[in-house]
Amino acid sequence: MARSHHYQAKLVWTGAAQGSARTYEGYSRAYEVLIPGRPVLLGSSDPAFRGDPVRHNPEDLLLAALAGCHMLWYLHLAVEAGIEVLGYVDQAAGTMAWQGGKMRFTEVVLRPEVTIAKGEPAAAAALHARAQEECFIASSVNFPVRHEPVILTSPA
Repeated sequence: MARSHHYQAKLVWTGAAQGSARTYEGYSRAYEVLIPGRPVLLGSSDPAFRGDPVRHNPEDLLLAALAGCHMLWYLHLAVEAGIEVLGYVDQAAGTMAWQGGKMRFTEVVLRPEVTIAKGEPAAAAALHARAQEECFIASSVNFPVRHEPVILTSPA
């Protein structure tokens, strides 16, 4: 495995087309994220901060990145452990609050519901701790990322 990986994203404030940023209330928060070879991601701030509710906001994207990283590591570890995964759905939730004089994430809780066809449910549940340790994104944040998994077994 390579010692380092590099990523690029270009962010363009498209809200400038609606007028300059002169007052807090008066400017658009719309932007686009351009990553080579991928669809354009339309973003804005959270509606609580005067953003567009139909666009992705940075807080949602951070939550999705944590959930996605955890799932990808979990599936990798499950395959290695001989646990056959049929389904995976995560109802992740994040909390932001004032702490130390600024708004910040204070916690994220991942709630994956995993359906397995083959393997021990207890072993499948235990893999979440290891996925947590391996997840690059979770290792990079300064707030707790907890997980509350549910393991279901397929009747077939």
